[in-house]
Amino acid sequence: MRIIFMGSPDFSVPVLDALVRAGHDIAAVYCQPPRPAGRGKKDRPTPVHARALELGLPVRHPASLKSTEEQADFAALNADIAVVVAYGLILPKPILEAPKHGCLNIHASLLPRWRGAAPIHRAIMAGDAETGICIMQMDEGLDTGDVLLRRATPIGEVETTVELHDRLSQIGADLIVEALDQVGSLTPVPQPEDGVTYAAKIDKTEARIDWTHPAKEIDRHIRGLSPFPGAWCTLDGDRLKLLGSALADGSGSPGTALDDALTIACGDGAIRITRLQKAGSKAQDADDFLRGTQLPRGTQLG
Repeated sequence: MRIIFMGSPDFSVPVLDALVRAGHDIAAVYCQPPRPAGRGKKDRPTPVHARALELGLPVRHPASLKSTEEQADFAALNADIAVVVAYGLILPKPILEAPKHGCLNIHASLLPRWRGAAPIHRAIMAGDAETGICIMQMDEGLDTGDVLLRRATPIGEVETTVELHDRLSQIGADLIVEALDQVGSLTPVPQPEDGVTYAAKIDKTEARIDWTHPAKEIDRHIRGLSPFPGAWCTLDGDRLKLLGSALADGSGSPGTALDDALTIACGDGAIRITRLQKAGSKAQDADDFLRGTQLPRGTQLG
């Protein structure tokens, strides 16, 4: 099929690769514009932009798709379908209607649960047992379109957002290829009105750990915010980012180390920190961290 691909971050790259491997004709790749990044604040292309250039594909990165000129340029590509995954811009009605078969979105949740910007983070933070990928026929609403295909996957007990992100990206790549092979024969299933939840964008103000909360909540909080923005606490007044954890046995005053192996008491129960990062340092597994930093029993985390 002749496809317009629309995506921007790392999550979208395996999907683009899968479409190319499947032999589809990529008419154009749309992504977010390059933006200043790094210490030098030089313009940096998105991961999709960089990968498209490696593949020799034409790239477009308009700041908006609202102008009639941009919409005309899009329609002039005469695409059979558009594949959209974490693109980052709202698609106006003329864009949605331009391809012959409309626009298909790859969404990282089991809709209608976790519509919106951060479905992977929110699923882990809420303690969901499973999540998945939906291939959705896009309409003008926020992730409200009919679902064409869905595939569920369990969330591991110690799985972090970055780990689940990578698994779902590959599931999405496989599922969209399957969907494109069946375009025209798939039955659109309207989303039920019951069970709708919204995955609000992650705010950095959510990242501070409150050790008075139950261990189950803190564990999900740490894993759900790993690697970005990273849940954090303080150690001797300095920020300590916690990037991996597991539930552990023990109890005590919230935030207190119960042993010399990073087992920390919570409001109810305890967690063991498995990966962490001091300010100005690289992320480390717990064993490597403890070789350079002592955190003995009785240490109080803020």
